[in-house]
Amino acid sequence: MRLILFGPPGVGKGTQAKLLAVTYTIPQISTGDMLREAVGAGTALGRKAAEVMNAGQLVSDDIMIGIIRDVLQSPKCVKGFILDGFPRTVPQAEALTKLLDELHLALDSVINMEIDQESVVRRLSNRLTCKSCGTIYSLEIDKLADPARCPKCGGTLYHRDDDQPDTIRKRLAVYTQSTAPVKEYYGTRKLLKKVDASGSVEDVNRKIVAAIGRP
Repeated sequence: MRLILFGPPGVGKGTQAKLLAVTYTIPQISTGDMLREAVGAGTALGRKAAEVMNAGQLVSDDIMIGIIRDVLQSPKCVKGFILDGFPRTVPQAEALTKLLDELHLALDSVINMEIDQESVVRRLSNRLTCKSCGTIYSLEIDKLADPARCPKCGGTLYHRDDDQPDTIRKRLAVYTQSTAPVKEYYGTRKLLKKVDASGSVEDVNRKIVAAIGRP
C-alpha cells in the first residue's frame, strides 16, 4: 500500500497517518522526520540539508527528493509507505512521479482530507506544543490534567506563534493557493480521493479506509 495524505494544516494528517500505518503495517513518512533523520545520520544529503537549514533557507526540492529516494529504497518501505506532508507543489509532485517510475513503484491513492477553514482555525488555536520534546497536544482532544505541563516529559507547553488565529488564516490562504494545482494534478491521474475530515478521529479513519477500498 502506497499512500499520500493531503490536507491543510490542522486537518489531522499526522494522527490519521499513524492509524493507517498500524492498519496496513507500513511506515508513516513525514518530511520533517525524514529531514531530522537524514541530518542526524550525517548522510551526504543530510549534511547538505543541515547547511541550508542552518542558513535559514528552505531545503530545495532536489535535496528532498534525494532524501525521499533513500527512504523509499530502505527496508522499512518494502511493504509500502504513507507520505505525510509531501508533495506540496506541482514541481514536487512531478519529481515524485518521476522518482516512483524510476523505482518501479505506483501510488495506490492520494487521500485529500477536506475540512472548513474555521474548523481548522479552532483546532490549531487549541493546540499546545512542548518546548522540551516537541510533542503536540490538543486542548479539545487530549484532556490535559495540567495545560502548562507536558504529560510525557514534564516540559512547558505553549501556543506557537503560527497557531494564532490570524496567522492560521494566512497559512490556510497560502496552502489553498499553492496546493490547488497539486490536487488537480492527482485528480487527472484518477488517484485523488476526497474525504470529509470533520468528525471524530475514529469516524475520519473509517472514511479514509473506505475511500482506499482495501481492508
